[in-house]
Amino acid sequence: MPRLFAMVALIWVWGMASAWADDVTVYQEGRKFSAAEVTIRRGQSVTFANKDPITHNVFSSTPGHEFDLKAQKPGASSEVVFDKSGEVDVHCAIHPLMKMKIKVVE
Repeated sequence: MPRLFAMVALIWVWGMASAWADDVTVYQEGRKFSAAEVTIRRGQSVTFANKDPITHNVFSSTPGHEFDLKAQKPGASSEVVFDKSGEVDVHCAIHPLMKMKIKVVE
C-alpha cells in the first residue's frame, strides 16, 4: 500500500510540474489579444506572436514588470520572462483597445 501511495503521489507531482512547465503564447489577431487574461508561474515566459497583417507594439508599464517590444511586424514573435509575482497590465501602444492581464504567481 505505501508503494502504491508513493507511485500515485509521484504521478500527481509530475503532472502538476509539467502543467506549469509550458510557457504561454499569446497571439495578436484581429487587433486584440487571444486571451484577456493568463496565469503563469514566476520565472515562466509569455511569447507574444503577431498573427495580424499590421504592426503592434506590446508593452507594460506596470511597476516592476515594465517591458516594451517596440514595433512588432506581422509574423514576428517576442518572448518576455516574468521573474516577479504580481498582476501585469499589457497593452498595445498602437491600438489602445488591445488590453490583457498576466497574473504571475509563486
